[in-house]
Amino acid sequence: MSGARLGFFTRVLDAGTDGDRYRKALAQVRAADEHGFASLWVAQHHFDRDEGGLPSPFPFLAAAAVQTERIALGTGIVTLPIDDPVRVAEDAAFVDALSGGRVQLGIGTGGTPSSFAAFERSSDDRRAIHAAHVDVLRDAFAGRGIRNTDLRLNPAAPHLGGRLWQATFSVDGGRRAGSAGDGLLLSRTQPRDGGQDLHEVQVPIVEAYLAALPRGVAPRILASRTAVVVDADRLDEVWAGADAGIRRLARTFLQRNADGDLRELAAFTNTHLGTVDEVVASLRADRTLELATDVAFQVHSVDPAHEVTLRSIDLLATEVAPQLGLRTGTEAAEELRALNAVA
Repeated sequence: MSGARLGFFTRVLDAGTDGDRYRKALAQVRAADEHGFASLWVAQHHFDRDEGGLPSPFPFLAAAAVQTERIALGTGIVTLPIDDPVRVAEDAAFVDALSGGRVQLGIGTGGTPSSFAAFERSSDDRRAIHAAHVDVLRDAFAGRGIRNTDLRLNPAAPHLGGRLWQATFSVDGGRRAGSAGDGLLLSRTQPRDGGQDLHEVQVPIVEAYLAALPRGVAPRILASRTAVVVDADRLDEVWAGADAGIRRLARTFLQRNADGDLRELAAFTNTHLGTVDEVVASLRADRTLELATDVAFQVHSVDPAHEVTLRSIDLLATEVAPQLGLRTGTEAAEELRALNAVA
């Protein structure tokens, strides 16, 4: 398809206690690392347990760092208008040092608007706060004085300045990420009109990003997608279990009537659920993936049993990735780590 690197994405939503969730998610990360996935991406969510299990990604990534060997450790995303950028820089620098330089730092203005009040912020001000916080991050990683002081980031993390990624839903946002030389994060929950395919909205964002990218800077374009690959004998069971999650995704994020046929809703929400051949066929129709340098697969909002997720990780790496030309292994992971590194 594109030679993109294979990644794994989680919002940490497995069934069980909070501890169960974290342990299962770490087992999934270990499986992804063992199967040669180039990157891991974890989401940050505050307060709503049904939306996501991690209020801060960095403790989880620190645990993942000592349980894995090569997989990149990415945030998808840190909500920068809410978090203090100095603490983000310190936490990211710590995990980067612990992991031997594997952090990829995805940032964005997103987050549930109702969460902002608890941090004494206004969602209406998110873009201005985000811009100011990005400046603080860049100064910290570049070794400059932080917030007009003589204080420097410890541990130092000069490479992280070249491993920033920006999440966006807009062409203008793609252009800004490109102009800055940052990576581009594209979401499966991209807002769009009812008749539009996801790639119809995202390809123009990628094109604007590529056009704005400075000469000599390698593109970094991550497309996050839902894919659950299932053995034929468990397919009906997994489809039945996915009903509530797919309908909720259609109703909440994509603002669509969720009373229709489940498989039609799955197609609308870009939920790739099926056997190896079915998932390969449906992913081939996604034109964004032809332009992506990285593709990260999550099981949400199917949210199957833990053992189904582990089997899906196996099938994605061994069966789906080879057919789509997605790259795995040490070379892919090392290539991502080296891209745009700032010494």
